[in-house]
Amino acid sequence: MLTDILVTQKVKLVEKILQNTSEGVMITDGKSRIISVNPAFEVVTGYNNDEVIGKNPNILQSGIHDEQFYQKMWTELYEQGQWKGEIWNKRKNGDVFLEWITISAIKDEEGYITNFVAVFSDITDRKHAEEQLRYLAHFDTLTGVANRYSLNQRLESLIETAEKYNQILAVLFLDLDRFKQINDTLGHNYGDLLLKKVSTRLKGLLKNKDMIARLGGDEFVIVLPNLKHPKEAVHIAEMIIDSFSSSFQLQTQEVFTSTSIGISLYPFDGTDMETLLRTADKAMYEAKNGGRNQLELYHEKMHHNGSRQMKLATFLRKAIEKNELFLVYHPIVDVQTNKIISVEALVRWKQDQFGLIPPSEFIPIAEESGLIIPISEWIIQKACEDLQTIHLQGYSNLRMSINISALHFSQEYFVKSINDIFQKTNANTNYIDFELTESMIMPNAHETVNKLVKLKKLGVKLLIDDFGTGYSSLSYLNRFPLDILKIDQSFINGLSSYEDDCSIVEAIITMAHRLHLKVVAEGVENKKQLNFLQNEKCDYIQGYYISKPLPIHELLSFFTSWETEIIK
Repeated sequence: MLTDILVTQKVKLVEKILQNTSEGVMITDGKSRIISVNPAFEVVTGYNNDEVIGKNPNILQSGIHDEQFYQKMWTELYEQGQWKGEIWNKRKNGDVFLEWITISAIKDEEGYITNFVAVFSDITDRKHAEEQLRYLAHFDTLTGVANRYSLNQRLESLIETAEKYNQILAVLFLDLDRFKQINDTLGHNYGDLLLKKVSTRLKGLLKNKDMIARLGGDEFVIVLPNLKHPKEAVHIAEMIIDSFSSSFQLQTQEVFTSTSIGISLYPFDGTDMETLLRTADKAMYEAKNGGRNQLELYHEKMHHNGSRQMKLATFLRKAIEKNELFLVYHPIVDVQTNKIISVEALVRWKQDQFGLIPPSEFIPIAEESGLIIPISEWIIQKACEDLQTIHLQGYSNLRMSINISALHFSQEYFVKSINDIFQKTNANTNYIDFELTESMIMPNAHETVNKLVKLKKLGVKLLIDDFGTGYSSLSYLNRFPLDILKIDQSFINGLSSYEDDCSIVEAIITMAHRLHLKVVAEGVENKKQLNFLQNEKCDYIQGYYISKPLPIHELLSFFTSWETEIIK
């Protein structure tokens, strides 16, 4: 009697445990007919007790596993009495789910199987989380391309293969040109969207064997394994640069950007991952310093250039306070009257250790480091101060033309900072021209118009520099409150040799005049170019045919000696 009570209590205890456990439990008889399931089973599978009693568990099969999978499972179950593993099953509503299941065979005293007990839990969410973590560990979440960790692993493996089979491997280091300006002007959402579009365009140019990774920011690395000749890497890089000539559509914004590419080659430029990435990075910076939108192959001289750039970046931070920066002025002449009507302020840097450093070398360093903003503010203030000096010397109608940095222009406080400088220097803003580039004003036209209108209210005139080399879009000229176009010197250089350049210059002058804009031709170096521009009614000229850029004391002397016969 006591034994029966204890057995009953034990059965009730087991039933209570089964009722409350979070894991699904299914019990079958020896012929695999379901005789009992617990509530957790019903929650996971969607089947209630009455729907499955007497049925075979194969009603849960998803169809993902083949017959061999189940044969192996049953063989192990009969031979060892238990099987554990992952199984894809199907709920009542048709959803497939992944479960971790343990199936045990229950035997009687004689060793015959009387029942099977399956205990399982739904691990679908956990599996998805694991896959997501695995994805995050290997891929860039923004663009979907490989990340730095994945690049390191893959590149190490590809180098081993290249070494084993005596192959050439190329590493391409890409950096988007002026990405920071686009990011600051349009906002980070547009910057992120541009990175996605760039990744998609790059992937479309590569083969399955190639690898692309994003290191962060706007830096990408492409690995090209098993090359027959280095020129294959150059060809791919040229294709990439060419593909960037087409715009990127970012929702309603049409954006242009370019890329600078550095190339290093295994085994010529390095035999390990770190060296190949470092040399490709150096080559990329050489491409940027060379004018951007181009490729550069690594060579040993860049090792020394790299250390020079690091030193220059350090020295540049103290250049203003050490008075190492100075301005020179390039005269601009009225073609019809032969009078000097303006000068363009150009910055120079004379460093104690390196001597005179060309702007083409230190301006890119200033832009990359963010130093261009304080340097730009210094240039504007110094030019305003020198303009006052020039006016006091009797040249009261002379204008001052000042180049504006793209990064400075994109700052939210730009107009305020300019007004503060004008107030500080007591500048006569009616004699100041700001030179802007096409690529500066186009990315965010609406915001740009607001800034330009505010600048016009301060009294300055607005000039588009290097016209014809950027967007070359005539439609925007009417949209912005512009005063002057400056034709890029590359077209002026070709006037003596190329008929196409003559036609382009003619068209620009005609179009500008119809829009009531004045035209400056820069880079005038000979009489033939001057005669052509005079015949086409170009308004102003600038170039070494008139004078080289001069420091202010030489400029004042030049004014006194200037005679109209010089260019007659």
